[in-house]
Parts: sequence; structure tokens; C-alpha cells
Amino acid sequence: MRNSVRLFCALFITLFVTANSVHAANNVLVFVADDLGLTLGCYGDPNAKTPRVDAFAKSATRFTHAFCTTASCSPSRSVILSGMQNHTNGMYGLQHADHHFSSQDKIATLPNTLNDAGYRTACLGKYHVGPEATYHFGEYPKIPGGLRSPTGFATALKTFITNTNKDGTAKEGDGKPAPFFAYVCSIDPHRAGAKGYANDAKHEGDPVVKYDPAAIKVPPYLPDRAETREDLAEYYQATSRLDATFGAVLDVLQETGHDNDTLVIFMSDNGIPFPGAKTTQYDPGTNLPLLMRKPGQQNAGKTNAAMITWADLAPTVLDFAGAKAPKSMQGRSFLAVSDAEMPAGWDEIFTSHTFHEVTMYYPMRTVRTRTHKLIMNIAHPLPFPTAGDLWGSPTWQAALRYPNENYGLRPFAQYIQRPQYELYDLAKDPGETKNLADDPASAEQLKELQAKLKSFQQATKDPWMIKYSHE
Repeated sequence: MRNSVRLFCALFITLFVTANSVHAANNVLVFVADDLGLTLGCYGDPNAKTPRVDAFAKSATRFTHAFCTTASCSPSRSVILSGMQNHTNGMYGLQHADHHFSSQDKIATLPNTLNDAGYRTACLGKYHVGPEATYHFGEYPKIPGGLRSPTGFATALKTFITNTNKDGTAKEGDGKPAPFFAYVCSIDPHRAGAKGYANDAKHEGDPVVKYDPAAIKVPPYLPDRAETREDLAEYYQATSRLDATFGAVLDVLQETGHDNDTLVIFMSDNGIPFPGAKTTQYDPGTNLPLLMRKPGQQNAGKTNAAMITWADLAPTVLDFAGAKAPKSMQGRSFLAVSDAEMPAGWDEIFTSHTFHEVTMYYPMRTVRTRTHKLIMNIAHPLPFPTAGDLWGSPTWQAALRYPNENYGLRPFAQYIQRPQYELYDLAKDPGETKNLADDPASAEQLKELQAKLKSFQQATKDPWMIKYSHE
């Protein structure tokens, strides 16, 4: 009898240690930048000075066709954390202050699913979704020095990973090994109000990388004016600070011995905080950086051209964690194809936008293939609204003084007043300026993409489906 008990105990201990050892190797760190486009050296940006992100890209997979579904902070973050389109999860616009949008109460989400799977979960930095019970993390560590401090993020992350008290002593009763999910969200390079990026303030660990406005290469979708150059120079300085923050986070993984047992994902919520990018469905607002490094990474430094969206992020993390994705999640895991350069079956995406601020009602639904994009502007009789922080920016205020000139590649009036459908041949017109929706030669292409878009809306239970019958 004693031998049987001993054998059972030994077997139990072996299974416990083995299970937790495997589990502990499935740590996850998702780093989300705030309003960062493809403005990184590793994505070919000629202005960017981002050595830490660029070095990480050489050890990871760089996705070239990754897209947020909605180029607005809270809705995008809700998609990242729920695996659902924002028009399905209910986070139609910004969560904070007067806007007060909130997701449906009962939806399944990434943090709650990982909580149930035995993970230690923490949101470090910007949260910006709701309700809290729906997007619940086990911990919300305070970032010393604020959400633009590289050193502050490193300190908070190290405390969470090592599970220590502020004085460095171990917490009692927390010796059980468990995997962690760290959701790390800086607010760089988001604007700090309309006219700056908090670059004049001191942020511990900030390398303070200055940019010369005269040397800035202005992207074609923005007007090349002095005001835009100065605005971009400030933006890139905040981007370099973001680079330092990500570097500090990677240093913590190495210091704590977790650089080789952690899935690390670097991404952004939406495109850069300039009109023509953020809050639009054009590529500068939605085509974003995505870098992923798996433990034992294969094909390090390679690119992956799979067309994925942020709805695919939660299923991918859960796949890596060995946890079953809830049926409500509309995305799919790209983990199995992450080492491929051009995986089959990943050639089409759908995106959605409804609000940014509460005053900015402008629902859009979009289907994008490798060659074409169709945008349906559901509220097309309305002028396109401009977000508060973008409205007050030097770039936009200068544009308002020249309404008869182009805003980037588009006539200013065309940017403001849009048709019901915008159809672009991306192979011939990557700037998305020549609308083919009324071109008889593109009638079949238009019809095909309209049908795809309607099927997508039906499949995702889009409340705006009612517009087909009411209008």
C-alpha cells in the first residue's frame, strides 16, 4: 500500500512539474504602440531611427500585409483583445471620457480566456477598453514616470515577471510556476493634445533623438509643407522614444531569463496621427507593423506576406498558449503559417470603422484583396469627420488654409466629401486616388467585391446590415 501511495505521489509530482514546465515555456508578451504606422527602419522608412525595433525584426518574422480592422484606438484594441470585429463586440468608438463606448458585457476575450487557462495576466500601460470585467487582467501595474517612460515600463514589467514586492522581496505564496501574459502598451507616439508629443517633458530612459524638419521625407499621402515637416519631426522623436521603450522591455526578458521562452509580438493599434491615416480605411491608417518572434524562431529576419488583421491576433496567442479559442472569435490563428513567406489562403481581409469620437459617426466597411480594395462609405452624404487631436495639428490647420490645393495625393474637397463606394486597383494605384466604382470596365470587379462585403457583414452580424433594406 505504501509503495502504491509513493508511486502515485511520484507520478503526480512528475506530471505537475512536467505540465508546469511546458506551461512556463508558453509565456506571451504583446507590445502595442499607439498611433504607429510603418514608420520604422525595418519597414523601409527613410526618416526613422529605430535601432531596437529594427534589431528585433532581424530575430523575428516581419509581416508585410498586417492590418488593423479599424484605425481608431479603443475599437482597434477591442479587436486585438476579443478576436471580433468592433461592430460585433460593440466597441464602436473611444472608451474614455464623454465618448464612453463599451463592448458587450458577455463576450469572450483573450485576457479572460488566458486567466481561465492558468496564466498570470497583466495590462501594463494604456488600457482604453471596457467594461473591465469583460477585458479583465489579473494585474494593472503602475508605470513609474508615466506611459512614455522607457525605464518605467522596464521597472513595472520586471516586477510583474519576477512577481516581487516593491522592495524586491518575493511575494508569499506565489512560488508556483505559471506562464505569464504581459500586454504592454506605451502611449508613444500618440499626440499629447493637438500640437505636440510631450517631447519637451522628461521621460526616464528617453534617448531624446531629434529630427531635422528640413531633412524629413514627407510621405505622398501628406502635403509637403513646412508645418507638416515640423509635425513629422516631433512624431519621429516620439517614435524613437517608443523604440527605446520596446528595447527596455526586451532587456527585461533577457535579464529575467525569459527571452527564449516567450512569444513576443510587436504591433500598433492604428496608423500615424495625421489626417489621411488615422480614422480612415486607407492603407496608411490600417497597414501596420507586425513583428513576431517565437521561442526557437525559424526563418529569423524573414518576411511573411499573409494578409492578416488584428482579429487574428487573439486566436494566434491562444493557439500558442495551448488554450482553445472561444467560438465567438471571428479571426483565425496564423501561428502555423508564420514561418512561410507567402502562405496560401491568406489573400483577403475585411475591415470596419464606425466612430472615433462620439461626434464622428462615419461607418465604413472594407474588403481588400492583394490587388483591389472596396470601401463602402455607409454615411457618404456626410462630410468625413476629423478627430480632435488631428484637427488641431499643425498639418491640418495648414491644410485648412489651402482648401483649393491637394491634401497629399487627393484634392482637399475629395478627401472631405466621399462617394458611397470607393474602388481602387492597388497594383496600379497604390495611393488609392483613382476611384473605379463608376468605371464600366470595373463593373464586374465592383459587383464581386460588393457581394463579398455583404457576406462579411452577414457573417459578423453587422448591425448596419439594416441599411440594405432601409435605404
